[in-house]
Formats: sequence, C-alpha cells, structure tokens
Amino acid sequence: MSAPAQRLTQDELVAAINSVVGAEPDLIANMANISAMIFEAMPDLNWAGFYLWKEDQLVLGPFQGRVACTRIPLGKGVCGAVARDRETLVVPDVHEFPGHIACDAASASEIVVPVLAGDQLIGVLDIDSPVKGRFSSKDRVRLEEIVKILVQTIG
Repeated sequence: MSAPAQRLTQDELVAAINSVVGAEPDLIANMANISAMIFEAMPDLNWAGFYLWKEDQLVLGPFQGRVACTRIPLGKGVCGAVARDRETLVVPDVHEFPGHIACDAASASEIVVPVLAGDQLIGVLDIDSPVKGRFSSKDRVRLEEIVKILVQTIG
C-alpha cells in the first residue's frame, strides 16, 4: 500500500491508517506509519509515537518528534499509569499530573491509549502537545479506533 497523495486531515486519519496498515502484519512498520500519519494530520503536536511493553517496562518504539525517554517503569508518568491501569488517559495539563515525566519540557498536554491484544499489554500510544487542553473526547475516540486497527494487524 502506498502513502496518501496529499496532506491528511484529522477527519481522514482513521480511514487512511486503515488503508495503509490494514493488510500489513509487521507491528513495528505499522507503528511507524501510524506515528507519522498522526503527527501529520493532528495539529499542535510535538510528539506522537509508541512505547512497547518489554522486560516489565515501557521501551521507546516508533515515533515522530523530538528525542524521547527510552524506558518508563510501570506506573510512572502518564504512560506508565496507562500501562498499569490499561485505560486511556487524557491529561489537559501534564504539570498537574502527579509523577509526570518531562521527556520534552515543551509538552503541556497528553493523551495515552493502551495497546492491548486481549489481556496482553503490547504497549501504549502516546501523543503530546505544547498546548494545554489540546485533546478532546473526539480525539480520544479517534485514537482508540486507530489502536483497534493496529491490534487487528497483530498475528
């Protein structure tokens, strides 16, 4: 499958991701393309990517943005909390989140979606913005749908 011919919009994102990754079984390749497409389509982002669950911690996976934290312990920061609780978190102001890990000091808000294959934690999708309150309930639904598409590609 080829890349979209024009710049993506948020409204086109789910269908475009399904088109690009739907038939591809490689998890890392799909995470890389999803990160790139989210970073392109969603305005006001400074980071979009994945952390993979390995050796009882989250380890940096494919992403778009500035250099990131490489390892995150279970329960630490927003990503670690999502890995522990296995529920999406929308954080309007990361500076008010207890134990926030500042991988990029420019981040002001964050949304993190768990990537689960049945009961198995694969990792998390982490999206950061330099704008407080950037993420809406519509963003949450969209990103959870994107994670469902990714999980369907896992063999």
